[in-house]
Amino acid sequence: MNSRIELLQAMPVFGGVREETLTFLLALSSTVPVAAGEFFFREDDEAQSMFVLEAGRAAVVKNWKGHRFLLSQLAKGDCFGEMSIMDLRHRSASVVAVEACQAIEVSSASLFALYEKDLEQFTLIQMNIGREVSRRLRDADERLFQALVGSANVVAEYVFRST
Repeated sequence: MNSRIELLQAMPVFGGVREETLTFLLALSSTVPVAAGEFFFREDDEAQSMFVLEAGRAAVVKNWKGHRFLLSQLAKGDCFGEMSIMDLRHRSASVVAVEACQAIEVSSASLFALYEKDLEQFTLIQMNIGREVSRRLRDADERLFQALVGSANVVAEYVFRST
C-alpha cells in the first residue's frame, strides 16, 4: 500500500493530498491488468473513471479516416481518462497497452464518496485535475501553433500580411 501511496503523491493530480485520503481512495479503487495490445478504453466509450498507470507502457491514440494516430505515450505514474471525470463526456481518445500494464482505476463514484467524506480534499483533487487538463491544453495549443506556422518564413509572412 505504501508504494501505491508514494506513486500517487508523486503525481500532479494527487499533489498535496493527505495520505489518509489516498488510502481511502485506494480502498474504493480497483486494480486493472491489461495485456499488451488490449485497450483500457476506446474513443467514444462512456466514461466513469480515470486511471493511474502502475506498471507497463501505454499509448493514447485517436482514430481518423481508418487510421490510428499516436497522441502521447504513457508510463508508470501517468494518469489518463481524467478529462472525462471533469467534463462528463465520452472518451476523446483510446488508450492501448503497448506492453502488459497494471493500473489503478479511480471511479467517479469513489470521488463522490470522497466528496461526501472530505470536501476539502475532494476540491484539491478536482483543482489538480483541472490544472493537469489545462497544462495538457497549453501543450496541445503549442503543438498546433507549431504545426500551423511550420517555419519562421511562414510566421513572418503572416505577420506582414496581417498588419
